[in-house]
Amino acid sequence: MVAVKGAQAASFLKALEPRIVAVLFYGDDAGLVSERARAAANTLAQRSKPPGEVLRIEDSDLDGDADRLHTELRTVSMFGGARVIRTSTSRKINTQLLKPLLEPGVMTGMLVVEAGGLRREDAILKLFEGSSIALAVPCYPDESRDLDTVIKDAMAAAKMEIAPDARQLLASRLGADRALSRAEIDKLLLYAHGTGKINVEDVEAIVGDASEMAIDAVLMAVSGGNGRKAIMELDRAVASGESPQGIIVMTLRHFQRLHRLRAALEMGRSFDDAARSMRPPLHFKTRGVIEAQIRAWDAARLDRAIAVISRTAKDARLASQLESTLAERMMLELAAMVARR
Repeated sequence: MVAVKGAQAASFLKALEPRIVAVLFYGDDAGLVSERARAAANTLAQRSKPPGEVLRIEDSDLDGDADRLHTELRTVSMFGGARVIRTSTSRKINTQLLKPLLEPGVMTGMLVVEAGGLRREDAILKLFEGSSIALAVPCYPDESRDLDTVIKDAMAAAKMEIAPDARQLLASRLGADRALSRAEIDKLLLYAHGTGKINVEDVEAIVGDASEMAIDAVLMAVSGGNGRKAIMELDRAVASGESPQGIIVMTLRHFQRLHRLRAALEMGRSFDDAARSMRPPLHFKTRGVIEAQIRAWDAARLDRAIAVISRTAKDARLASQLESTLAERMMLELAAMVARR
């Protein structure tokens, strides 16, 4: 059994030992989990001659055939090449289902599993770490050295140069999630296409602050009534370094702005007219979403929402050890108000 540390993950994945036929990727950086899982699945598929195929199986695929995952991994491929199954932990795809597969000699195929943040005592983590044919790889939010590598590789692939001060600024605005970071870098490369070199002005013009984007994702989800997504984005923001109490405060400000906009609409003003009076002004990326959401909230329910957030902020200050739990409960309570409209 080998314990893989986050900093070792990249090197381990470049040279997976032949005995490893199952890999679990877990952690708070969902983008990095997905990126590494995709790379590992492709690497495993290339082991055989001819290369194997990569299949995705989700929880819903087991509805009509509960044994499908086992069947796919225990059946020799008709066209040659080992089959690689990529999946995610879920209600059905769990420790109990996977345990029989992680015995030596059981699988003819290979398995790549994605999971969220896990604790040391979680059964599925113990299962993969305790198996002689498996590996568990943690995926944590990027540190500065990881971001430098991501930026360097992206620039090299695009045959672009980036000024040192621009690289520093870019790194400071990334890191909340690997997928978000890559999306921002791709957007920057597209913006600077044909210039040959990226400067500070380019970064300032096109790359948003990752922490602001992470919190915006939380706010848009909860005021849109999507409690599940709000919890996911909350966890992602906290994992990137945001304080749960800080997010609660930002949620309060967001709902206060919604309240002011709703009050203006009920006084007969148009949304555009009301939005122009907002300070700071509404961001152009979220303006349309907020306009749609504000019509789902009346003033009375916004009053109740603000009361819920205020109560949560007080409770979080008095019991800081529970701030994450309190923030999650608040998100679900607020999202439910939209569902009950």
